[in-house]
Amino acid sequence: MTWGHDYSIGHPHRSRPTWNDVPRTEECATFSMTWGHDYSIGHPHRSRPASAMKMQDVESPLLAVDGKPAPEDTKKGSSYALVCALLASFTSIIYGYNRGVFSGAQEFVQADLGVSDGQLEVLIGATSVYSLVGSLAAGWTCDRAGRRRAVALSAAMFLAGSAITAAANGYATLMAGQFVAGIACGFGLVVAPVYITEIAPPSSRGLLSSIPEIAMNSGILLSYIADFALAGLPKTISWRLMIGIGAVPPFFLAAAAMLAMPETPRWLVLHGHTDEARRVLARTAAGDADRHLQEISTSVQEATKQQAGESSKGVWSEMLLRPTPAVRRVVLVIVGLQVFQQASGVSALLLYAPRVFSHAGIRSERAVLGATVFLGAVKTVAIVIPLFLADRLGRRPMLLTSAGGMAASLLVLGVSLWAPVATASWWAVPTTCVAAAAVFMGTFSLGFGAVVWMYVSEILPLRLRAQGTGMGTAVNRVMSAAVGTTFISMYKAVGMANSFFIFAAFTVAAWVFVYTCLPETKGRNLEEIEALFDAGSAPSPPPTLNWRLMVNTTCNTRCLPETKGRSLEEIEALFDANAAPSTWAILS
Repeated sequence: MTWGHDYSIGHPHRSRPTWNDVPRTEECATFSMTWGHDYSIGHPHRSRPASAMKMQDVESPLLAVDGKPAPEDTKKGSSYALVCALLASFTSIIYGYNRGVFSGAQEFVQADLGVSDGQLEVLIGATSVYSLVGSLAAGWTCDRAGRRRAVALSAAMFLAGSAITAAANGYATLMAGQFVAGIACGFGLVVAPVYITEIAPPSSRGLLSSIPEIAMNSGILLSYIADFALAGLPKTISWRLMIGIGAVPPFFLAAAAMLAMPETPRWLVLHGHTDEARRVLARTAAGDADRHLQEISTSVQEATKQQAGESSKGVWSEMLLRPTPAVRRVVLVIVGLQVFQQASGVSALLLYAPRVFSHAGIRSERAVLGATVFLGAVKTVAIVIPLFLADRLGRRPMLLTSAGGMAASLLVLGVSLWAPVATASWWAVPTTCVAAAAVFMGTFSLGFGAVVWMYVSEILPLRLRAQGTGMGTAVNRVMSAAVGTTFISMYKAVGMANSFFIFAAFTVAAWVFVYTCLPETKGRNLEEIEALFDAGSAPSPPPTLNWRLMVNTTCNTRCLPETKGRSLEEIEALFDANAAPSTWAILS
């Protein structure tokens, strides 16, 4: 997401495109659908006066209530923040589980309820559209009700959606359950990253902000494992348990959200609960709670004033109706990347891998589901790699490598599905198919699954970032729904092998698109990146400096500011055109 957001969490015109603050996979797409909401500090308008809110609405029962901050202990504060982050990340795990569970359960659903292939692909693909709607509602809920209660509401909807789907006795009930679960998915992709970013101390925000991404992919893997483990039960029971298990974690998450998780300090300050914010900071901040509270209060006041004088309508007009040549190129790149990400067919493999493997000649049901588990494991491991390589290797090399690897693996996958199984060794075609699918999933995660979201956030001018990321998210979710709702019909019409040849053609086009249209943004500051898309400018070649050794303390250095160890307010000041940041460092 947050799908969650920048994607995400900062002020719509002042957010920072740091790696840990942007979504990095196609599932996390909806995380960015803020459409101008300010998740970093909350919405400037309240649904009711702060004085009318009851303290028990925002205070965790496990927090000290004597008004005295806890001892300033860095390790203790980080540990408490880690516990809060892990609890919040359960929404990402549950989202991933709901996203992947139908991959193995669909065969049993069809056998038990008589659902047709056409009905099934609509049921599965429509979840992406529902999550888009959910993310919009999540933005409003986070601002009005608070981050903590949004987590609890997300858990409640996950529980209800899973329970309705598992108890369904017909297609209409299945669709109703998936609608509720899809709305919950949109919530989950927004609230977890927002909550974690605001609750984490500066010293550990980078680590904690990466938890939802890993948790979401872990949830997909867990759903594949559950499908594999329960496949041996009677068909009328197995799929209900596969889906019904997804209702158990939300129950405990909802309880934890209301009993153990504190509200975020920024939301508390915005709504007038400064004393409670100080108590939370005393337990989470690795430093002086009063100093952090003052920084947050100042940031809230400035952002509220700025939002009062800005209109999102002007931003949409600038992007879509009267764009400059530079903005037009940026919009083209955003839309192109999102279209090509989903046109690669990643959703087809995520949602229909058992069908693909069965078509390749794997006859055993458990072997098919076991191969799907392997696919999920590769995806979960590979998604971590870009966290360490994106700033070292650059965006273009990773995207080009990703597109090239996807194209090659899809061609091999298509050939393995096209080759007559009867004329090959009993293991050759299935093994080649599974290996090619795993390589595809791994190379996708290395670039197009992760780097796309960071690149989109970087190239957008600050004034357009929230709405621009939201637009890209909408394109991504619509494309995901299009692939999910048409894949079965497509492979029945043109053949399974030809379907993946088509996906391979799109990835070749994606490689050409990246090579010809995407400039490298590594090592450039935001002004230089914006100039790259301006037809009237002639930006200099990418810097060829020694990234490990060069550190400059003047604001004239053309580089990205270092954000490690800084509070959100200090980071925001770095990007303030009127500020003079004291330390700028080239990232290694």
